[in-house]
Amino acid sequence: MRHRNGYRKLGRTSAHRKALLKNLAIALIKYKKIETGVFKAKELQTYIERLVTIARVGDFNAHRLIYAYLQNKEATKKLVVEIAPQYKERKGGYTRINRTRTRRGDASQMALIEFIS
Repeated sequence: MRHRNGYRKLGRTSAHRKALLKNLAIALIKYKKIETGVFKAKELQTYIERLVTIARVGDFNAHRLIYAYLQNKEATKKLVVEIAPQYKERKGGYTRINRTRTRRGDASQMALIEFIS
């Protein structure tokens, strides 16, 4: 049972999970849409929505906080300057998850996660 568990462990150590979410977030910011496993997409959704909420402020401290999470200058700049201002009036729900297919190799459910335009 997963009562009161705050997040999915995804079968990884904490450092590996942190690196995975960081890399998925950078890819999502760069391409605006990525395909991944359903459970990774659901974890990424909470991660990226927290970042967008911080980036909506758009000041220097927002840049610093986002960079602390992502460790990527291009992705940080794109998130704060291009993506976050689109959601200035929105209170949340910046991303959408659509289930796409079953992966042939291991029959894992795949999903497309994208920013809402």
